[in-house]
Amino acid sequence: GSIIVIRDITEKVHLRKEMETNQKLESIGLLAGGIAHDFNNLLTAIYGNISLAKMFPDNQEKVSHYLEKTEQSLSQAQGLTQQLLTFARGGSPVKQLVAIGPLLHEVAKFSLRGSNTDVEINIATDLWSASVDTGQFSQIINNLAMNASQAMPNGGRLTIKAENVILSPAELPVESNNDRFIKITMSDQGVGISPEHLNKIFDPYFTTKRTGSGLGLATVFSIIKNHNGLINVESKSDAGTTFTIHLPASGTTPAAATEHTTETNQMVTGKILVMDDEEVVRETCGEMLIVMGHTVDYAANGQEALDKYQQALKVQQPFDLVIMDLTIPGGIGGKEAIQLLLEIDPKAKAIVSSGYSHDDVMANFRDYGFLGVVAKPYIMDSFSRVIQEILARPAD
Repeated sequence: GSIIVIRDITEKVHLRKEMETNQKLESIGLLAGGIAHDFNNLLTAIYGNISLAKMFPDNQEKVSHYLEKTEQSLSQAQGLTQQLLTFARGGSPVKQLVAIGPLLHEVAKFSLRGSNTDVEINIATDLWSASVDTGQFSQIINNLAMNASQAMPNGGRLTIKAENVILSPAELPVESNNDRFIKITMSDQGVGISPEHLNKIFDPYFTTKRTGSGLGLATVFSIIKNHNGLINVESKSDAGTTFTIHLPASGTTPAAATEHTTETNQMVTGKILVMDDEEVVRETCGEMLIVMGHTVDYAANGQEALDKYQQALKVQQPFDLVIMDLTIPGGIGGKEAIQLLLEIDPKAKAIVSSGYSHDDVMANFRDYGFLGVVAKPYIMDSFSRVIQEILARPAD
């Protein structure tokens, strides 16, 4: 006869779920601790340099020096924030067709400048182009190059290769029907990664060191996933590490770069409406615009912006441009407001602004009715260029 065995696995299922929860909490703890560590270091530099600048009010050279140092730290903080957003939110890359070879060469050389790491770059002469977010692609190469350099504290060689490959159906990423890929390998001569750590290296802030090491590999993984690509790693302790990336290729030659900026002999000024729910952002943005020579008014949400725009039209003193914050908690944000604005005035000019630079609206702003995009925090030069280009553009 047969023997029927019944086992109650409720306790095993409960224990497995508990282990998974503990692992997630451990990852969140590493993430929070790493971010706090990195931001605290940057805040130390920012506060320190501002304090030093205030000590020498009559020495313009020293004040400029300390403010430049402050800007450098703020730029690093901005980069860390963007990495965190890329990792946490996924987001839509702002893609353009580019020649991968020259970009790869430029970023790798720039990332390792001043280090004791030699870099050997071999790029196939017939390498296909690809549609990538150039900023995010640069982030991938920079993070992996820096990772390799840190693995070789006494110096060594990083070998980078790029070639065209055709993947079999079994090798393709999910939902991919393009079998043409660019294969990029980055091999170092470093200390390697132990087997027990290999499957954790793409976790946020996972490190064998005690100090925070950023979101480098977690960000790399997220960016490649968002480009529908693949990444894998091979490593042995004391025998080096190789990262292999596969990016979907277009197989076409990128078009020559063209200049879209409008040539003007003088600054174009106008009447600008700034919509943002944060008062400190409205004021800072307004001060920057006033310094540029513009007239500024403010709105805390989409409805207030629409009311002010409509009122200005009635008295025949229209706004030349509206800067809209993408997200307004509890109110009408830029995504909704732009549609209503264009119903009021089909010729209205508007720019979308957000700290979430990888949001779909930011990536495809024209599809939503915006003429331009500015990411927070605002940088004077790039902010001014966008404003000038749109103000100088003739109304449709």
